[in-house]
Amino acid sequence: MTRIGGTWQNWARSASVRPVRVERPRSPEGVQRAVVAAVKQGLPVKAVGAGHSFTGIAVAPGVLLELDDLQGLVSADAATGRVTLLAGTRLHRIPGLLAPYGLAMENLGDIDRQSIAGAISTGTHGTGAEYGGLATQVVGVTMVTAAGEFLRIDQEHESELLPAVALGLGALGLIVEVTLQCVPAFVMHAIDEPVPLEEVLATLDERVAASDHFEFYWFPHTDIALTKRQTRLPEATVRKPLPVVGRWIDETLLSNGVYRVACAAGQVIPAITPSFSRLAVRLTGDREYTELSHRVLIQSRTVRFREMEYAIPVENVVPAFEAVQALIARRGWTIEFPIEVRFAASDDRWLSTAHGRASAYIAVHRYWRADPTEYFGAVEEIMHEFGGRPHWGKLHTLTAQTLRDRYPRFDDFVALRDRLDPERRFGNRYLERVLGS
Repeated sequence: MTRIGGTWQNWARSASVRPVRVERPRSPEGVQRAVVAAVKQGLPVKAVGAGHSFTGIAVAPGVLLELDDLQGLVSADAATGRVTLLAGTRLHRIPGLLAPYGLAMENLGDIDRQSIAGAISTGTHGTGAEYGGLATQVVGVTMVTAAGEFLRIDQEHESELLPAVALGLGALGLIVEVTLQCVPAFVMHAIDEPVPLEEVLATLDERVAASDHFEFYWFPHTDIALTKRQTRLPEATVRKPLPVVGRWIDETLLSNGVYRVACAAGQVIPAITPSFSRLAVRLTGDREYTELSHRVLIQSRTVRFREMEYAIPVENVVPAFEAVQALIARRGWTIEFPIEVRFAASDDRWLSTAHGRASAYIAVHRYWRADPTEYFGAVEEIMHEFGGRPHWGKLHTLTAQTLRDRYPRFDDFVALRDRLDPERRFGNRYLERVLGS
């Protein structure tokens, strides 16, 4: 997230706004005062975290609340594993906050720059057939309503609403505290291995079932999948981390530094992209190590990009992936970013992309200076054919009319929004498009 003069931009430079006013509350009470003031003035109010959503979900045309100062641990109970964090707390800070209590988050996505409130509100997820997205770890939320009141929702207070507010798109209120159910700290044995793509697709079910966490990347113009499989182990397991120099070469120099140059060059000379993709497959993605969970699950991503990701029923993942693969070949496109495939368990969050069904995720990316419209649009049509639900924080074109058919609790969520925010104080154009006016 950046602000240039009076303009706010998200990380991907795909959304921007010039708000009427910017405030930086330092406490939940500060958020409450800001909401009350905005409502009195007839202004919409939105909170932003790190600005890592690619959509306009966080765009604040009225009062923009930056939560950079609303970070830290509120409480922790090592016995129960319950931890409460201020809403603006960045994910990369959480492992250090949990370490003194011997705890860890059950699962993470592959980027840790987001705020905890932003991550749960947009449906951030990792991979693992037995594990849900970050919102499934939420057991309590405190938020400020449009009426300017604190509303606590947990197992003792209006628990029936928890599946809605834990992944609420920022449409129901401004979250100020999040309570997570954590697990005892653990380490992971990780194997990154290049495997022929055809072999991975033919044995995908077995590979997903054989590991606690499995995913793969495919660089278009190659016939190799870069697979990542991880096994969870007790914290007392002897760690065998990657050598510092080797990790720097792989993640900083090659995966980010050289890759950034190649992406930029590919915009000028597209013909170099296939050759670079084949080189990238040969030079990266082959390593084995054992390390603390967050150091395995999180990847360093400094090359700016734009992304679209769809969740589909897990049984559809191979034909959907093959359709995208055929699309790229048929159109003759040169695509510089890999396609990422991940997995998640079914859950009960009303607007979760994995609501009620075990899911696979297919994510496509473009370098931020490339126009993704044609590529993303064509892939989106394929995802529709296979029952796709778009990630709320990533680019897509769906509207409330279409989304209503994909979520069994969609109308229940909209009714709750009508109850908590009847005047749309927390609304913006994106929410109007995906939820209705």
